[in-house]
Amino acid sequence: QVNLVESGGGLVQAGDSLRLSCTASGRTLSAYSMGWFRQPPGKEREFVAAITGVEARPYYEDSVKGRFTISRDNAKNMLYLSMNSLKPEDTAVYYCAVHTRSGSLSSAQAYDWWGQGTQVTVSS
Repeated sequence: QVNLVESGGGLVQAGDSLRLSCTASGRTLSAYSMGWFRQPPGKEREFVAAITGVEARPYYEDSVKGRFTISRDNAKNMLYLSMNSLKPEDTAVYYCAVHTRSGSLSSAQAYDWWGQGTQVTVSS
């Protein structure tokens, strides 16, 4: 059983920065790719960023490239998402998850072990 807990969300103004953290317990996740997804109000869950296991290679959704940085600390079993130049359209509940199935890193169906989410609200 893997437990993921996101933290670091909040209410910020456009242009501000936030750093989300995802704390994992129950299993060492260094060999797994992990990802961040978000669900804006009234919309489907969407891919934000992913990072592979040992190599820590990052992948980003186009709208966050250059503004968001995904990273991980395998020794601490932690995943991070640094978000800069936040925009109102970044407002969403942000989730971390573990990539456990075959399939694209950008596909939510390829992930198991989701956290409960953390709210990010960006005001204009």
